[in-house]
Amino acid sequence: MLINKNKPKHLGRTTLKHAAPMKERRRGLVFLSALSLLFVILSLNIWSSKNTVLRIRDWQSGEILIETPAIPGDKIYFGWIHSLENIPWNEYYYISNNLELILDTISFPAFGAGIPENRGRSIRIEEGLIFMYGIEDKFPHIKWLNSHEFTQDIRLNGKHLTSGNKLPENRLILSIDRRTLGVE
Repeated sequence: MLINKNKPKHLGRTTLKHAAPMKERRRGLVFLSALSLLFVILSLNIWSSKNTVLRIRDWQSGEILIETPAIPGDKIYFGWIHSLENIPWNEYYYISNNLELILDTISFPAFGAGIPENRGRSIRIEEGLIFMYGIEDKFPHIKWLNSHEFTQDIRLNGKHLTSGNKLPENRLILSIDRRTLGVE
């Protein structure tokens, strides 16, 4: 096939002269699209981490009593008095990547009715308390019947959040939730 040098060969609407610049424009558009997608993903991750919260709410009405930012890896301490033995019971959780509460450790001063003797992967006695480590039980939330007397202390990363006497004596639920868009 002979090509007349004065007449460019047509490729649809594009001539050979203009084919190279079109490829560069396409590459530029692909790059900008990828960059935009990356920006959206990063923005959602930042928004998501800022909008993950620990909530304590009334189990029946759904009223939010406490809400504070919390992210995967944060540690939750739940201290209460065992009703049968009247001894302190301590539960140590961490928040998983899929926002479950993972019971990692429990501690208490003595064995008694309703207290397990063989939980977790290791047991140690420290400062007069029996610690059972590596339990790894998963919970979507914690439900309990709050008592001004028996719910002692709830902490997030060592910081006191509340205690039983500051919450209503009612059935409560502690969960890790994502805020919905537009909710402060």
